[in-house]
Amino acid sequence: MKIAEVSQKFDISADTLRYYERIGLLPGVNRSEGGIRDYTEEDCNWVEFIKCMRGAGLSIESLIEYVSLFQQGEKTLKARKEILIDQREELENRIIEMQETLERLDKKIEYYESHLIPAQDMLVIAEN
Repeated sequence: MKIAEVSQKFDISADTLRYYERIGLLPGVNRSEGGIRDYTEEDCNWVEFIKCMRGAGLSIESLIEYVSLFQQGEKTLKARKEILIDQREELENRIIEMQETLERLDKKIEYYESHLIPAQDMLVIAEN
């Protein structure tokens, strides 16, 4: 699969895919004799994993470390698991913070709605 197809499939720019490869986040993508990237199903699985993890807020640095450990084989299973556990805890904390922010926004909106309706009613009365 060519870079344009992968870019479209995962809604990631070709520049971002090149960047991920350059920094070691995306393990080496095969290339044709002409130097054109040819993404395999495994490469696409990595892209999907990276996109998911980035969407959840994982840092590039954590993902690079994870990929590096992955490439070292099974002897790094415990270290990889620890990275994922740490990142899960950070994500869980962000979700709690976001939930609190959502609740605060809901209260603010409710406040404005309760004050706007009487104000609108007063305008209607004043117009008559």
